Amino acid sequence: MVFSFFKKQPPEKKMVARPAASPRSMDDKGGTPGVPPEDKPRVSAAAPVGLARADVPFATPVARTDTQPLDLSEFLFSETAPDFQVEAEVDPIDAEAEEAAMLYANGQDGAVRLLLENATRAYRSGPGERLWLMLFDLFRLTGQKAAFEALGLEYAESFEKSPPGWREAVGGTQVQAKVPGTVFFKGDLTGDNDAGFEAVRQAVERNPLLRLDLSRVRKLDAAGCERLLALMQQARRGRREIELLGRDYITALLDNRVVPGRPEDRACWLLKLEFCQLRGQLDAFEDVAINYAVTFEISPPSWEAGRVTEPGPEPLVAAVADAWAPEAYVVKGDVKASRFGDLLAYAAANDPVLIDCSAVTRMDFLSAGALLNLLTTVKRQGRQVIFRHPNYLLAELFRVVGLKAVAEVVLARN
Repeated sequence: MVFSFFKKQPPEKKMVARPAASPRSMDDKGGTPGVPPEDKPRVSAAAPVGLARADVPFATPVARTDTQPLDLSEFLFSETAPDFQVEAEVDPIDAEAEEAAMLYANGQDGAVRLLLENATRAYRSGPGERLWLMLFDLFRLTGQKAAFEALGLEYAESFEKSPPGWREAVGGTQVQAKVPGTVFFKGDLTGDNDAGFEAVRQAVERNPLLRLDLSRVRKLDAAGCERLLALMQQARRGRREIELLGRDYITALLDNRVVPGRPEDRACWLLKLEFCQLRGQLDAFEDVAINYAVTFEISPPSWEAGRVTEPGPEPLVAAVADAWAPEAYVVKGDVKASRFGDLLAYAAANDPVLIDCSAVTRMDFLSAGALLNLLTTVKRQGRQVIFRHPNYLLAELFRVVGLKAVAEVVLARN
């Protein structure tokens, strides 16, 4: 039996005409307008019981289809489904460097050597060089000089450049005839930076051998280059030495000002020539000297083979970290389960926060994590944090734990 939904409606509940419904003929309605039909409409036996969509008041007309309707009741309108995860492609070199760093931090030197030796056979150019440098440091830190030198021959053949030089691991009793001091150049290398140049002048007076780190310089001008050259010449006359660190940063800035054919910023040209001289880059020196002579129509400085300082002597590379104590927070030796309880006090009194790692032989994962927790707080206070001269194995551990997100890591020269 089919329930009738089409019987006469009471006057107060008369159904309103449906916009979506198709108009029917007079015969379909069963009589004249306003007169109810005498017979009930016939319903097919196959028709379902209940209201069709077209019989619902104000229903939107839909096209007929034989397919099942889509069930969207559980569809989430979001950019990404909650269980969907995008996995970034892992760089194989990063993966091997990370594994080697973790193994070394855990004291598994044999496994580290096996992994890195396999890596040097697989990566003989390009980004894989960092794995070679990690292996060099492993041999150096564990006293394997013969293996270090053999690796150096392979490195020179593969990368077509000089390998790192052997140096003894820094020990607590090491003392050199000349103990270098170090100072960061504060501010930009500009002629009006009186405070920065005065700090360097005073440091030169206190230290017969001074490391001047220029890596924080972000701007220079000709007057600043002239003042730096004057300081270096004065130190040389007084039989004192200044080793310039971070010259790559300055060279990039100089290249924007040293323009052949434009006779401007002469002191910038002279400083670039000085950098080539100190690094022993004879070919580059001669190219710049020729352009200098043509641009300024005067003779350039002469090449002096005896003034080449790079690669520097052993004391400059393996410096005694205690000499930096007034300026740097020094970490030494095999660091295990350290909480660095006095680091926050040092950071509160210094900016940038310079952490010297040149005398660290190994650091475990727990200590690296403690450093991350402390330095995250320091970074939020707006202070700059710099790790100075960690070995390559330690630098990779810093990358693994995320320390590079809160600090800059300045690696030692090879």
